[in-house]
Amino acid sequence: PWPRQRPAVLGLALAAGLLLLLAAAGPRRWAAPPRAARRDERYLARAEELTATDTEDSTLNYGVVVDCGSSGSRVFVYFWPPHNGNPHDLLDIKQMRDRSSRPVVKKIKPGISVAAAAAPEQATPYLRPLLRFAAAHVPALKHKETPLYVLCTAGMRLLPERQQAAILEDLVRNVPLEFDFLFSKSHAEVISGKQEGVYAWIGINFVLGRFDHEDGESEEDAVVTVALGDQGESLVRKRTVGILDMGGASLQIAYEVPDSGAFSSPQQEEAAKSLLAEFNLGCDVQHTGHVYRVYVNTFLGFGGNFARQRYEELVLNQTYVHNRLHGQQTGLSPEMPFLDPCLPVGLEDTVMRGGQTLFVRGRGDWLACAELLQPLLAGPNSSQASLVRAYKAPIDFGNSEFYGFSEFFYCTEDVLRLGGRYSAPTFTSAAQEYCSQRWEVLTQRFRGGLYSAHADQHRLKYQCFKSAWMYQVLHQGFRFPLDYPSLRTAQLVYDREVQWTLGAILYKTRFLPLRDLRQESIRQAHASWLRLSFVYNHYLFFACILVVALAIVLYLLRLRRIHRRQLRAAQLTLLWLDKVVVPPSQGNGP
Repeated sequence: PWPRQRPAVLGLALAAGLLLLLAAAGPRRWAAPPRAARRDERYLARAEELTATDTEDSTLNYGVVVDCGSSGSRVFVYFWPPHNGNPHDLLDIKQMRDRSSRPVVKKIKPGISVAAAAAPEQATPYLRPLLRFAAAHVPALKHKETPLYVLCTAGMRLLPERQQAAILEDLVRNVPLEFDFLFSKSHAEVISGKQEGVYAWIGINFVLGRFDHEDGESEEDAVVTVALGDQGESLVRKRTVGILDMGGASLQIAYEVPDSGAFSSPQQEEAAKSLLAEFNLGCDVQHTGHVYRVYVNTFLGFGGNFARQRYEELVLNQTYVHNRLHGQQTGLSPEMPFLDPCLPVGLEDTVMRGGQTLFVRGRGDWLACAELLQPLLAGPNSSQASLVRAYKAPIDFGNSEFYGFSEFFYCTEDVLRLGGRYSAPTFTSAAQEYCSQRWEVLTQRFRGGLYSAHADQHRLKYQCFKSAWMYQVLHQGFRFPLDYPSLRTAQLVYDREVQWTLGAILYKTRFLPLRDLRQESIRQAHASWLRLSFVYNHYLFFACILVVALAIVLYLLRLRRIHRRQLRAAQLTLLWLDKVVVPPSQGNGP
């Protein structure tokens, strides 16, 4: 017979072995891949961004952003895989591409502020073509979990608040009746110029990988020390880039301010509040690794084309005043033109303002042009912001990096072919050489294909002026040193145009990783007893095997000893029976 102690001993041995095995396996934790592997994955991801999106992959998530601008509206479709499980990483959001590998984007004209200003009920029909386009590209099974954001910019800002509210209300009420996207009142809004600048800054830095906070930054990664809160805490992380963007009408700058610093006056502190934005891009508000403080300012009237108009008005007024004071006829006829230092040599043009006409002829003096433009940095008029007097958060020019877009790129590349790394002496020399050329020589070079394919007659005509204006804005307005080595002018980042809508959806969806992290923790809690891993401590694993084997050996030895006792007891019992049994003959009488 088996002994009664067998279940207890065997259970104890197996329990001990199982507990040690579980201890060896331990909980699964997120482990960062080697730095080189992460870098290779990023380069691979950049190549994959140019390929068609795999809509058959059921794990992908989607998001739709509609940019309602002043001249038209565009819809962008984005996608991202499940979050990688590291709470310090952002979602890996990319722009969707169709089967032909083209970006999924569609534009319609005019702007929503024009199409629906008089009749707000036309807002939904106006956006219907864009939403149908997006719905056709997002898999139907994903519509109910795909967020839709309708973000309106400059055109809508010009409308009265009542009209803005009526247009947005029509969208919130009627869009869900036709489309299954996740869309609520908070998903439709008119964003400020400050928000637009922040979103652009987020998008550029995300594409450049400046939000990838690795456990240890590599030697080639520039870092910055960021002050956090009022407790004197600090954090060392990757340095972000600032952006400069000059359009036709406005100029914008955005850059991180690592140090909160002190203000020289209450007025300066008040001005800073409206220009500084502090936000957390991370999914957990308790983690400060993705807290950023960004200075954003937009200067209306400082764009390239608007600045030229202001310059022409200045020249016309000054010339007429000079003529009256000195009794001259400068600029009143083609025979006595005003010699404009901001136009190429020999180029003839006319300026007309308020019924007055000024005849001009270029004399191509770049230095004189730059000097004439300096007063324009004060602003279009007293009610507009002044570039020289506006509050600007301190820039550490010894540890910073900037990208210049739009006119900054066109000015350096289209004619001068100096796009990329900016050098003030090289740019100044090339701009002076261009301005000093006769107009006939420049047009001949243009016809000969010596300039960029994007250059046209308008660029040739105003390149001298715009190069001087860009120089003044950069070095006199924003006070960039002449030897500043870290400005790059660009049109594309990694061969693609980066829209502010990418930054918008990154910010709007920043809490979505919490959902994936919670689901993952629940799955691990339910299945952790099944996942035994021996990777983390193989020595402990062998110890477990040894303990289990030793327990089995001890148990078998104990079985053998007990079995021998039972055999010996049985033999003794038999002997005792032989001695005590009486023979039948002894029971009969005589």
